[in-house]
Amino acid sequence: MSHSDDVQPAFWDADGGYGVQQPLTDRAVREAEHLLDVTLPASLLDLLRAQNGGQVTAARNAFRTDRPTSWSKDHVPFDHVMGIGHRERTISLLDSPYLVEEWGLPSPVVLLWGDGPCWVALDYRARGRHGEPSVAWFDADADVELALAPDFASFVEGLTSAGDFD
Repeated sequence: MSHSDDVQPAFWDADGGYGVQQPLTDRAVREAEHLLDVTLPASLLDLLRAQNGGQVTAARNAFRTDRPTSWSKDHVPFDHVMGIGHRERTISLLDSPYLVEEWGLPSPVVLLWGDGPCWVALDYRARGRHGEPSVAWFDADADVELALAPDFASFVEGLTSAGDFD
């Protein structure tokens, strides 16, 4: 167990079944990376292997920002993570190409959370499709993007409770 496991609260909401896909397999990861034409971060895949998408715990459902967004003056929400799969009536990371086009988002990005027009996404533009993506907030209606973290692991470390904000 790493030190961060000792001090960080659990990630997944044990009572929330919304958005959970079938258990993640290596084959599903390969197919997703092929379809999305990216290399997904190992830190994301580790979380998805524990539970393939779903609601995050209330202790980890927001990320502090240094400037206001359409959502809040000081944070963005992060209630759940899209998994990898084809569960009926559940969007997944595999829906990113369609949703990116529908909402006019930049490419290449892979959507982690959102419900249009606002999204949290892996942003591959700076380091390429097979480099380590940063994490960004996109508001398609306001045509705003905000860098949140240099990588997914840092993003997860920065998650906190929405209850910590006004």
